[in-house]
Amino acid sequence: MPEVIAGLEIPETAAVAEATRFIQETTSPLIYHHSRRVFLFGLIHARKLGVEPDPELLYVAAMFHDTGLLAPLPGVEQRFEIDGADHARKFLLDRGFSTAAAETVWTAIALHTTPGIPGRMAPEIATTHLGVLTDAIGFDLDGLEPSQLGEILAVHVGTSRTSFCKCSSTGSATAPKPRTAP
Repeated sequence: MPEVIAGLEIPETAAVAEATRFIQETTSPLIYHHSRRVFLFGLIHARKLGVEPDPELLYVAAMFHDTGLLAPLPGVEQRFEIDGADHARKFLLDRGFSTAAAETVWTAIALHTTPGIPGRMAPEIATTHLGVLTDAIGFDLDGLEPSQLGEILAVHVGTSRTSFCKCSSTGSATAPKPRTAP
């Protein structure tokens, strides 16, 4: 039976289970809960926009979008968004996903902090961006059903923006030492 939070279904696939386990084991609870909220808020935005992202790809994008903060690629200096995108692409390709699916997730993660562009792209890309905006800065929180928001925050405990920003800005200094991304 699929997990349902606030009327939103978490996909039941091997990749979703592996991504969840990987994030739980290699990041902090702060990043895990933030990433799950990003997925759930992304689904809400998809419904509001009338688009249908692939839920499995949206989930992987949401879960991996901040992995670059915690596990930069060794010997490569690049933006954390690109590190996270590279981790997710490898994760998907190693599990037999198509190059197109891996590139969609790569783009969603690479552009998750970029204004203006994601909304003109595939649903997975646009809704990852909107989910991040909602959780990180409160974008359109007043447009969410209070009961739905309450249930999401009850299951995936919210943190103060100060705590999230501190973890984001210091990366691995405040999080458990990650293992190599899959």
